[in-house]
Parts: sequence; structure tokens; C-alpha cells
Amino acid sequence: MDPLVSTKLRPSQSRPSLVARPRLTEKLDPEAGRKLTLVSAPAGFGKTTLLGKWAEDRTGGGSPVAWLSLDEKDNDPVRFLSYLVASLQTLEEGFGQAVLAALRSPEPPRIEALTGILLNEISALPGELDLVLDDYQVIDSEGVHRALSFLLEHLPGGAHLVVSGRVDPSLPLARLRARGQMAELRAADLASPGRRLGPS
Repeated sequence: MDPLVSTKLRPSQSRPSLVARPRLTEKLDPEAGRKLTLVSAPAGFGKTTLLGKWAEDRTGGGSPVAWLSLDEKDNDPVRFLSYLVASLQTLEEGFGQAVLAALRSPEPPRIEALTGILLNEISALPGELDLVLDDYQVIDSEGVHRALSFLLEHLPGGAHLVVSGRVDPSLPLARLRARGQMAELRAADLASPGRRLGPS
């Protein structure tokens, strides 16, 4: 696998002129029992900009956010999990060594087994965990969808996943919604009359 690109592991810097949108950033804050926050809207609605500002504010308040900007190459489950571990290592140095060792083996275990190892390490992390997966619309790999669905199904309390994309992802949204484990921000929420937030 190619060397990991560090810029995928942090949001771009927010512009100084960015207008604060506290109503939206507050909706992104984790709540007890919520596993997923979905931010779904077409291009131009400022999803990435909003999430970057939220992550900046959370980090400034003492709650660092793990970040992963996805691209088409992340449809490879091994690459996806490698980047997922790298993003979590920005919060906890040395995180995920067992997963990385398994990924480097000549015959890596099934993706579900690797995700199980990852979940055990997430459960051992101190405090809360916020992880942003941005641009998820580029993912069309069933293997990646399965891994993330398994992760969501078994995510420990205190862990919160934010998925952003231009279309709804192939994840168990209906089940999470029915259980009250999911919050949603959509185009109608993000729309601001006469103004857009920028890249998304």
C-alpha cells in the first residue's frame, strides 16, 4: 500500500470570514445513545466546512475529533481500515497496532474479524470518541460498507461516528433511526438564504 497521506487525517483550516452557525454545530455534538450523525446533502451546501468548524471547536474545548477525508482509493477495505486506524492514532498514540499487524500479514483475517479487533481497541480508549468520515459518497465497496455497518452495530457507549456525503450511504440507517441512535442534517438544515458555506 502507498504511504498514508497525512492531510487526509485533518480538516482543512476554516476561513476567518466563516459565519458561525451554532444551531448546526450543536446538532453535531454527541448525545447519550447516539451512534451516528449523518450529514447528507448535495455539493455546495458546506458539509465539510461545517464539520471542520465543529471539529475545531470540539478540539479547542478539550475533546479532539478524529478525521478521515475519503477518496476513491479507500474502496479497498485494507486501505480503508489502515486510514481508519491512522485517524484514531491522532487521538491515541499507538492505537490499533494489532489491527495494523494483521493487515500486514500475508493472509489478513476477514474484514469482520479485523473490525472486531478494532472495536475492542476503541472500547479500551479513555473518554469519549468522535470520528468524522467525510466524502463517504466515494465509497461503493460492499466490503467497506459491511465493515462500517459492523462497527456501528457494536460501537461502544461514548463513541460517536459522523458520516458526511452527497448521498445516503449503504449503512443500516433505518435500523439506527428506529432505535433512536441516529441524528441527521440534510440540505434543508444546511440551506442558508442567499449564502452557501463553501466546499462540501
